[in-house]
Amino acid sequence: MKVTVLQPAYSMNEKDMQKCFDGVIELLDKCDETSDIIVLPEYSDVPANVSGSEQFYAAIEKNNAILKEKAAYTAKRCNSILFFNAAYDSGSGYINTTYALNRLGELVGKYFKAHPAPSEVRPASDGGYGLDVKYSYEFSEPYVLELEGIRFGFMTCYDFYFYENFARLARKDIDVIIGCSYQRTDTHSALSIINKFLCYNTNAYLIRASISLGADSEVCGCSSVITPDGTELVNMKNDVGLASCEIDPHQKYYKAAGFNGKPTAHYQYIEQGRRPWLYRNAGASVVMNDNDMPYPRLCAHRGFSTAAPENTMPAWGAAVALGAKEIEFDLWSTSDGVIVSCHDMYLDRVSNGKGIIYEHTYKELSELDFGVEFGKSFSGLKISTFEEILRKFAGRVIMNIHVKIWDCNLPDERIEDIVSLIRKYDCEKHVYFMTVNDEVIRKLRIYAPDINVCVGHDDKRPYAIVDRAIELGAQKVQLFKPYFNQEMVDKAHEHGIICNVFFADDIEEAKRYREMGIDVILTNDYLKISNALGIS
Repeated sequence: MKVTVLQPAYSMNEKDMQKCFDGVIELLDKCDETSDIIVLPEYSDVPANVSGSEQFYAAIEKNNAILKEKAAYTAKRCNSILFFNAAYDSGSGYINTTYALNRLGELVGKYFKAHPAPSEVRPASDGGYGLDVKYSYEFSEPYVLELEGIRFGFMTCYDFYFYENFARLARKDIDVIIGCSYQRTDTHSALSIINKFLCYNTNAYLIRASISLGADSEVCGCSSVITPDGTELVNMKNDVGLASCEIDPHQKYYKAAGFNGKPTAHYQYIEQGRRPWLYRNAGASVVMNDNDMPYPRLCAHRGFSTAAPENTMPAWGAAVALGAKEIEFDLWSTSDGVIVSCHDMYLDRVSNGKGIIYEHTYKELSELDFGVEFGKSFSGLKISTFEEILRKFAGRVIMNIHVKIWDCNLPDERIEDIVSLIRKYDCEKHVYFMTVNDEVIRKLRIYAPDINVCVGHDDKRPYAIVDRAIELGAQKVQLFKPYFNQEMVDKAHEHGIICNVFFADDIEEAKRYREMGIDVILTNDYLKISNALGIS
């Protein structure tokens, strides 16, 4: 089977758009009936750099229909399976899409780029293209298209960098990966490594088409055909034009599964050794991070605390199981330095103990019952450490962490210890800190600028909370009823600040907060408010 990759010239000057697009069309005209598979690069309808979304959309409007017609004609003329990448109008915006045409020039499949690049996600106001990327946050299996007995998988540009996705693609037993790409910042040697690594880990051929940035460029280009064992049959480097070679798409590469092991695919060998906790948070069990998770949201205050004892694993687990996007909990430090969760400073209300929580050792607290005061059925519940919470829920829900240590101005702020635990469990983007202590927030903005912070209510300055957040560079405020008004909410939003409110267990009150534009409503009665408002 003969495969052909097209590598057209690409210009960094948008004035060359027409010339570059004409070059794409000319390369299609050079394809002939000896090719069984033809592959074009990413965004073949926008083959030159543009300075903004307006020019990007203009190029699509001008070139997209022409490219589709020409691709269909070429597939039919050459009696070839043809893959090209161009924008697709979803009705909600454009999607970066690889189109598959059969030998009759008929559309038989579409692959939506699994990992839209930051420039594609950012809105036009932030210098991006504002594409429709909603689909990329939803569950989907790797897209596989079977044509003529060949199982095709797909990757587009930015997709090539997500190595954790390779094993998932490999499990689909694909024969050929179609890669429509740019990758304008990677060197030729880096691209070669990435592409070979992909083939070796998926036991599939790669047919990758990219663009040339010119004869002197050391980046981009490298349109390639690579075998399952990592052998490069084609590497165009900077060349402009076509390159072809013969492949057997059903050829596989098998090696010993360890010393004296039986022959197997590399990814199958790896599967035999997978262990928990050794990989970054990713996959179906991980929710969108705090910056991407849409609003409005409910936050289960102290967990689903009307159904289970507050600030305990059953309460948080119940909220997460019901679909809560956020949970809230409180942190203290024991006298011997263990970070634990409890709302009150005093132990009397929430346990069968007495006294102040931070004057006890962890061993002393672990001997108390934190469930019996709620009900006999929860008798025997132990206090939860911060690490236990992270071990169970890191990445599975957004965590609103109220650090009472900071609110009470305890001498040991434990900032480093708390942040290090968050980093240990790889959930910096799934948590945010809430505190009333402005000085601690200043320290956090320096020590952990990647973790969001929420300014809490200060009794001495109740109506200054939004101004404090603006001054501190905080991402959120947690308004405290009744010390806020519509003007404060509007001012916060004008400055890009998210508005939480504490709290609403009454349905009508919660509805009023939504009408005000409150982004996150904390509630003790999660299920009732969720059902009433239709949000989670």
